[in-house]
Amino acid sequence: MKNLVILGAFVATVVLWTTKDQIGDAGRRLMREEFRSRVVEHSPHAERVATVDEFWSGVIARGKTIEIRGINGDVQAQPTDGERVEVRIEKRSRRRGARQVRVEIVEHDGGVTLCAVYPTSRGEQENYCAPGGGRLSSRNNDVRVNFSVSVPEGVKLIAHTVNGEIDATDLRSDAQAETVNGDIRLSTTGFGEASTVNGSIIASVDQIGDGLDFETVNGNITLRLPEDGNADLEGVTVSGRISSDFPISITGTPGPKQMRGTLGAGGPDITLETVNGNIRLEILER
Repeated sequence: MKNLVILGAFVATVVLWTTKDQIGDAGRRLMREEFRSRVVEHSPHAERVATVDEFWSGVIARGKTIEIRGINGDVQAQPTDGERVEVRIEKRSRRRGARQVRVEIVEHDGGVTLCAVYPTSRGEQENYCAPGGGRLSSRNNDVRVNFSVSVPEGVKLIAHTVNGEIDATDLRSDAQAETVNGDIRLSTTGFGEASTVNGSIIASVDQIGDGLDFETVNGNITLRLPEDGNADLEGVTVSGRISSDFPISITGTPGPKQMRGTLGAGGPDITLETVNGNIRLEILER
């Protein structure tokens, strides 16, 4: 049997407006520019996969936040030299349910939040998107929603998913990343924090700010900091070891699984915690 390829394309443009005091004149125009879908069957025995691609673009003022909240799927973020935040969204499903999951856009004083909102069963409370969370659940829905975000300098990134990896590298602004089942890779010239449960964390940050917190349960933590960094450090692991390239003034009783000490002249708290994994502190190469 010959391979069957069914391609469908649909292009829609939606212009959304917000008030002048929320994101500024330039940010009033929030545009979903592109929408298309396709279903591909490569052979009689291949899995049928439905893919829906969407695109959102808008201006968010420096100091404001682009927040991504997913459930099943990865989040990738990279810097851009432009002024617009661009978000490419890929929905994938083996059950042709990709169109049932919508990406909801919420504009607010702090910036813009995009959420993957899954359908609910009859009689259940509807899912909804809100800054910091809302009500989001997938009810064993197999649709994966992957986000790819281009982040301008000075726009803070908050990336949150449940079953997926977060890869936010070479950013030039503050960033926070959180998942449950997945690794996190984070690098920024600003402040950064990361948290996962089943996964490792590799982070490089230039700014300690008011303190840093990196946590996992099953995974390693590698943190790279500037050589001239000043902080109070606490590292804890249960089944692993702690090592550092920095000279650290140890306080209390030192041990391979717990370390409290002073980095440089001391300062804000840096907390590194894992249960099953190693902790490694390295000097950031600029």
